[in-house]
Amino acid sequence: MIKKGAKKVEASGFLSHLIELRDRLLRAVIAVGIFFVALFPFASTIYDWLAAPLGQGMIIIGPVAPFLIPMKLTLMVAFLIALPYLLYQLWSFVAPGLYKHEKRLVYPLLASSVFLFYLGIVFVYFVLLPMMFKIIPSFVPQTAEFKPDIAQYLDFVVMMFMAFGIGFEMPIATILLITTGMTTADKLRQKRPYVIVGAFVVGMLLTPPDVVSQIMLAIPMWILFEVGIIASKFFTVRIKEAGEAKDARDKADNDAHDAKATAATSAAYLPPDDLWAEDDLYTYEEASDSSKEEDDGLSDEERTILNKDPLVDDAKVKSDGDDYHSENETKETFFDGDNDDFDELSDEDMDAELDRIEAQEKAEKAVKKKAKKRAKKKAKAEKKAGNKKKD
Repeated sequence: MIKKGAKKVEASGFLSHLIELRDRLLRAVIAVGIFFVALFPFASTIYDWLAAPLGQGMIIIGPVAPFLIPMKLTLMVAFLIALPYLLYQLWSFVAPGLYKHEKRLVYPLLASSVFLFYLGIVFVYFVLLPMMFKIIPSFVPQTAEFKPDIAQYLDFVVMMFMAFGIGFEMPIATILLITTGMTTADKLRQKRPYVIVGAFVVGMLLTPPDVVSQIMLAIPMWILFEVGIIASKFFTVRIKEAGEAKDARDKADNDAHDAKATAATSAAYLPPDDLWAEDDLYTYEEASDSSKEEDDGLSDEERTILNKDPLVDDAKVKSDGDDYHSENETKETFFDGDNDDFDELSDEDMDAELDRIEAQEKAEKAVKKKAKKRAKKKAKAEKKAGNKKKD
């Protein structure tokens, strides 16, 4: 029952998390939808603003592209505007699982991450795109005319926005690595050559296959990595708290592991007395002489019932002579299957013997219950008498 109850509690907790996640996703979708409806009338104007760095006209290939492409851009713009609220919903969902010092870092890091993401988009729009579209037309052959399609241009620009927006989060990643205790600023400085190579690899993967965009992403990522190391100095208190929290977690894990090992060892070497101590009915402790002489309120017949062995019948252990065997000899004769003098009981005699044993056990239980009641009554009376003497 305990295991089933634990499974039910675990299942209900998991279900509550799913419900909360559903609610927060629904709020995020509603927020994006509100901004999309508000920007819908300005879809064409927004696309004209996006195409400004190109500096020339474009063509349309798809039959429904004049409607779908501006709508697609408007939806992306609505997502970018609602991004702070979306990150807030994400923070609210994961906040219960964070430590206190980690929660203090979230608000400044959320604000910084949104700002850096927007900064990456601004860098692409005002610096990278104008420079690229001044260089790229110079490579066009004289027999061709450079006129991009509006759908391909949108995909290219959005890819650049996302790549540089994520790449500009380098300071946040650096600060998180340091403040959570996963590494230190000195270790990151020692790994600077690997970080530079990694920045160029990321630039190669996130940007189009051209050297200009790769370099334009890798260099800012390296610079922002250095900014993150410098900014981590202002989080010295949080770094100390992170280290203490990490030590506490490690200690708690070690204590839990030791406790489990101790419990397993104790269970493996449980004393026999603890295994067989069921109840008072099957406890065979010898009473002292003083306890035997104590008046328990039982009659001689009741004491005889308690002291009698249900497996021994005086009428059946009588020998051929006038004397009786001793109790030990009787038990040996009754249970020794190799004894030639032993006569096997018939079915009727066996049923009668079992009925007699059952009756004997019931009588013992009744006598014990009666003795306990009298003992409680006697103890209560003695306690009451003691209180009167004190008064």
